[in-house]
Amino acid sequence: MTNRYRPEGYLFGTHENREYISSRQGLEYAIREGKILEATALLCDSRMRLHVDLYGMTGIIDKSEALYSPTSSTIKDIAVITRVGKPVCFKVMGFTYENGKEVAILSRREAQKECLTAYLCDMMPGDIIEAKVTHLDSFGAFVDVGCGVVSLLSIDCISVSRISHPSDRLSVGDKIFTVIKSIDRDAGRIFVSMRELLGTWQENASAFEVGQTVAGIVRSIEPYGVFVELAPNLAGLAELREGTDDEALTKVGERAAVYIKSILPDRMKIKLVLIDAYRGGASISPIKYFIDCEKTSHIDKWIYSPPNASKIIETVF
Repeated sequence: MTNRYRPEGYLFGTHENREYISSRQGLEYAIREGKILEATALLCDSRMRLHVDLYGMTGIIDKSEALYSPTSSTIKDIAVITRVGKPVCFKVMGFTYENGKEVAILSRREAQKECLTAYLCDMMPGDIIEAKVTHLDSFGAFVDVGCGVVSLLSIDCISVSRISHPSDRLSVGDKIFTVIKSIDRDAGRIFVSMRELLGTWQENASAFEVGQTVAGIVRSIEPYGVFVELAPNLAGLAELREGTDDEALTKVGERAAVYIKSILPDRMKIKLVLIDAYRGGASISPIKYFIDCEKTSHIDKWIYSPPNASKIIETVF
């Protein structure tokens, strides 16, 4: 079954959505069928109302209809203003006249309420869902998990390899897959994770061999060595060499060439030798999912550590 409750922007370019929003008849059908649609918010007027482009007719989203929250009736102006220039989801509530012109009355609030109560709150921890990155902060990424409903992807849940800021891994606008970590149904809050979809230690380490020289990203510089990320869920340690100034050679976020000295599954360690570092360049490792997120809708358990490892790293949903 097609998921109708997708992150904002996913429906915008579809043929069905265009058919509904391009005529008054289509908008009337949307009312009768309870459809959730999307269109671009062109401006926010002095009354804090969003004006939405409906291909010949203007749609109005009142400030009180711009956001749904089960725990608060207060909507901050910034929550409305930041929608300008972006696709917004809505349900068509009816029609009225302003300054002699017919306009459509829209509600983003009703679309979000339906998404939360009919879809998201029926989810279970371990369910895999689409998400779109909307904002990055030092403690994590905020992601749209459906109709503009925002969830927190905390920095420690982005990947196993430690990063100093979510921007080391993600960018605003990225379309990603996440797994539901927990749900507070009373507050309508959902927390998600991503690292469980990025492979186990063995799955990531299998792409490398002892004796190879490969590219990585410096993620941490410690007194005893330099941690270099080889993949989002895999990092190795380059020990500081005597007679060299490896700490001065590298900076966090830079790309580095490293020689793979040893791979130790029982200790989940990869020992590296730092060969060179590169100023500038990309500091984001490409995300690779080790689960077919298009076909897999749920996982019960994820074990990162190899079977013979002395330390167990796992997530039980």
